[in-house]
Amino acid sequence: MKPFKKEDLVRIKDEVSKRKKDWIRVGFSTCGIAAGAQEAFEVLLEEARKHNIDIDIRKTGCAGMCYAEPLVEVCVQGMPKVFYGKVNKDTAVKIIDKHVMGKMLLNDRIYDVKVDG
Repeated sequence: MKPFKKEDLVRIKDEVSKRKKDWIRVGFSTCGIAAGAQEAFEVLLEEARKHNIDIDIRKTGCAGMCYAEPLVEVCVQGMPKVFYGKVNKDTAVKIIDKHVMGKMLLNDRIYDVKVDG
């Protein structure tokens, strides 16, 4: 097998990056469910449908920040991955409107930021 050139690897990385889909994960561990994760999840789905946004919204397990439940992790291309905490109905609406559509962070609800390097 012929080894890849650096240019080939850069091209492949760029192609894969372009195919990546934005996503939202809602924490559905016991503490998340008790804190209201189901409502946050339903609001996120409804708002995404209402605005016809192509985003993958899924349930996930524990992220280890029980004190901040319900937790919502958001990954939108061109922005850092963000964990929003204590997400209620109003915050879920803002996540779609401001973060996903407006490409703006909700600074008052950020509990953690992951910057891919």
